[in-house]
Amino acid sequence: MQERGLCFFKFTDYEYTSDIFDLNIMPKLLNLHRAARLVGVTRGALQKKIQGGELDSFDGMVTLDELHRAYPNAALEDSTVLEQIEQIKDSAFSRRIMDRTLPDKEVLAARLHELSKELVESKALLNHAQGMLSGISNLLDEWAKQPGERASAAASLKTWLQEQRLQTLPTSDASALMIRDNFLRVISAQVKVLPSGADFFVEGNDTILEAALRAGIPLAYGCSSGSCGSCKARVLSGEIKQVRSHEYVMPPTQQAQGYALMCSCTAVSDLVLEAEVAQSPHDLPQQQLSGEVRAVDQPTDEVAVIHIKTPLRDRLRFLAGQRAVLTLGGSLAAELPIASCPCEDRHLEFHVRRLHGNYFSDYVFDQLKAGDGVSIRGPGGDFVLDAASSRPTIFIAFCTGFAPVKSLMEHAMALDQAESIHLLWIATKESGLYLPGLARAWADALDNFTYTPILVGGDLDATATRQESMVARIIGPKLLAIPTLTRADIYVAGPSVAVGAMKKFLMGLCVPEAQIFVDYEG
Repeated sequence: MQERGLCFFKFTDYEYTSDIFDLNIMPKLLNLHRAARLVGVTRGALQKKIQGGELDSFDGMVTLDELHRAYPNAALEDSTVLEQIEQIKDSAFSRRIMDRTLPDKEVLAARLHELSKELVESKALLNHAQGMLSGISNLLDEWAKQPGERASAAASLKTWLQEQRLQTLPTSDASALMIRDNFLRVISAQVKVLPSGADFFVEGNDTILEAALRAGIPLAYGCSSGSCGSCKARVLSGEIKQVRSHEYVMPPTQQAQGYALMCSCTAVSDLVLEAEVAQSPHDLPQQQLSGEVRAVDQPTDEVAVIHIKTPLRDRLRFLAGQRAVLTLGGSLAAELPIASCPCEDRHLEFHVRRLHGNYFSDYVFDQLKAGDGVSIRGPGGDFVLDAASSRPTIFIAFCTGFAPVKSLMEHAMALDQAESIHLLWIATKESGLYLPGLARAWADALDNFTYTPILVGGDLDATATRQESMVARIIGPKLLAIPTLTRADIYVAGPSVAVGAMKKFLMGLCVPEAQIFVDYEG
C-alpha cells in the first residue's frame, strides 16, 4: 500500500518503508552564505529568490540541485565567485590578488584528510546501498513470479525503485557545483559564531580574527597580537591550529574548556565558536591611542585624505560609520567620521574639508606630513549599519559625507547580504566627487551595486527651504527611479541642513523612519 508517497511492503515479519533506502544519504544542504559563495551572488540575492518562490529552502538551507536549478549557468562560468571576490577586495579594500595564498601545508593536509574520510564513508554507504538494492531487486523478482496481488505490487515497487535511483543521480552541471564546493572547502573553512549566529570564511593563512574582521564581523579583540587575551573564544566544534606565537598565558581551566586566542589560530575545519560580537556602539569601550601619519593625499584642492597607521599592539576597535576625535600638532582636535572599514586592520582613514581660517583644516592642508604623530580617541556615534538586515541598501552622501558612507559600504560589501546597494554621491561641482575612481571600481566589481553621481550647483549649507527644493527637483527623480526605495534601508550623511532636507523628503515618500539613518556633518 502507499501512504504520503512512501511505499510500504511486508518482508517476513517486519514492515519497511522506502526510508531504509536513504541510508543517511540525504541531499547535501548548504547554508545561504556557502551557497551564495558557490554561485557568485550575494546572500541577499538568494533570500530574494527564496521569498519569491524561485528557490526552495529547508530551515534556511538549500540543496545543490535546487541551487543549480535556480542558477543553471553557475557551474559553466569561469569568472564567478573566486574571481569576483578577489576583484572586490582588490578594488574596494586595496588588497592585491597575489596576496591571497593557500593555507599552510599542515592545514591543507588536514582538510584534504577530512574530505578523504568523507569520500571513504560515502563509498561505503553507496556500496552498502547497492548491495541492499540488489538483494531487494532479486527478492522482488521472486515475488513477481508468484500469483496474486503480491506479484503486481512487487513489479510496481521495483519500477518505483528504478525511478528513484535515476532521480538521485546528479546532472553533470550539479556535479560541477559539488566539485567546486569541495574545492572551496579545501582552500577555506567556514566559521559560525554563537550566540550571534554570524558566519564567515577563513582563507589562506589568515587567523580567525583577521578573517572575521575582513568579513565585517566585529569579534572582540584588543592588541590582536597575542598579548592581551581579549580575543579569546571557546571552540565548540571543529579543529583549530596555532599559526602565530603569543605572550598571553591562557588559564588551565579555560584551556580545558576549549578556549583559544583568535588572533593566533586559524581554522583547520569548519568551526562553531562561542564568542562576543559587538552588536551596537554601546558594546565598544572608549579607547585612547597614538598613531602615525602614513600619508596625506589631496585628490582635489578642497579635500585631504589622511591615512593613519595604529600601533601593532594598540588598535582602534570601532563599527563602520562611527567617529573618532583626531588630535594633531599636540592640541588641534576635531571629531571626524572614520572613512575606513574596520576590516582594514591597522589602517584608519579620515577625510578633511578645506575650510580657510579653521585651524585644524589649515594645519592638515599646510603642515601635516607622513611620519607625524597623532592622538586618536573613540569611537563615537551611532551611524552604523543594521547588520541583521538583508533589505536593499541606499547610501546618500553629500560631499565629504562620503567618508562615513565609504566605511559603511565597505562593511556592507564584506557582509555580502544586502539584496542591492545604491550609492548617490551629491556635490555642488565635479571636484566635490573627490574619489570617483573608487566608486566606479565598486560598480564594476559588484553586480548588485549602482553608482549615481549628482551635481546640484549652489550651496549645500544654504537655508532649509532652498535645500528642500533642491532635493525635490534634482535628487528626487533619481531616488524615485529606484524600485526598492520604500522598502530599503537608507543611510544619509553630509551637512546638517542638506541631510535634514533629505530625511524630510524620504519620509514624505512614506519611507519608514526606522529605515532612515542619518549622520550630520558639523
